[in-house]
Amino acid sequence: MNETIYTAKDYKIGQARWCPGCGDHAFLNSLYKALAEIGKPPHEIAVISGIGCSSRLPYYMNTYGFHTIHGRAAAIATGVKVANPELDVWQVSGDGDGLAIGGNHFIHAIRRNIDMNILLLNNRIYGLTKGQYSPTSERGFVSKTSPYGTVEDPFRPAELTFGARGRFFARCVAVDAANSVEVLTASARHKGTSVIEILQNCVIFNDGTHDMVATKEGRNKNAIYLKHGQPMVFGENNEFGLMQEGFGLKVVKLGENGVTEKDILVHDAHCEDTTLQLKLALMEGPEFPIALGIIRDVVAPTYEEAVQQQIKEVSSKARYHNFRELLMTNDVWEVK
Repeated sequence: MNETIYTAKDYKIGQARWCPGCGDHAFLNSLYKALAEIGKPPHEIAVISGIGCSSRLPYYMNTYGFHTIHGRAAAIATGVKVANPELDVWQVSGDGDGLAIGGNHFIHAIRRNIDMNILLLNNRIYGLTKGQYSPTSERGFVSKTSPYGTVEDPFRPAELTFGARGRFFARCVAVDAANSVEVLTASARHKGTSVIEILQNCVIFNDGTHDMVATKEGRNKNAIYLKHGQPMVFGENNEFGLMQEGFGLKVVKLGENGVTEKDILVHDAHCEDTTLQLKLALMEGPEFPIALGIIRDVVAPTYEEAVQQQIKEVSSKARYHNFRELLMTNDVWEVK
């Protein structure tokens, strides 16, 4: 019996309603392609979202979907996965929904290591409510709620993920289809909570926030695509690389001062120690390239598997397994 081969169209339904030019359109198309590559039947997938522009995404997925309440997507996605571990669960949140009101749920889902995929679309703004600064807006950012500039430092999603003992963290740019599909498929293969930060543009309220990597030319100059087991080189002609300097990193040019590819650090996404992975995830331009791709991918026990195993162990030692057996554990009289 031949296995069903799915295409991107099998996961698509409806007409996406976002502003023209919104990064959500491009990312949604990448998600369709990734799911087709993964090959999971649509009825075995659940897409859970909170509130915000990105949280409309379940309406355009020909899968199970649940458009929940503000900040609670991770909590509900957790319940879905624990109740039905056979489902592939994808949680979709923006930086406001996921990291502000939903911040506690975000870190605890990661800490518990529930086998679900968290898609964090980061445009550094509240778009749906019309342009207030968000937890990832840069210090000094001028918005409707910070007319003189914010006086706060932003959350960095990688820092929160690593601090919550996250085992999988990846990053892509919404309009970069090839890398988006690659990290989405890797996320699906990973057993445990995976977090993908999607750098996304809001053309209305925060246009150009990720300008350094918004175009292919920009990514060639200002980004590094990390590949497990490969040297950390980047640039239009892979002429630059990353080396260790003390406890930090430094950018070097190959061929200068005797530097060769053998001197360049090799990426290890599977390393248990997070020290280097976090340094890579926190790199910022223009001094350093922005890290894209799979930054961390480490195996660990998952929450729902542990829950199911615990239920089996407790049940095997129980004195009763149904209501009748429960009744029979007390004194019994036979009336004739």
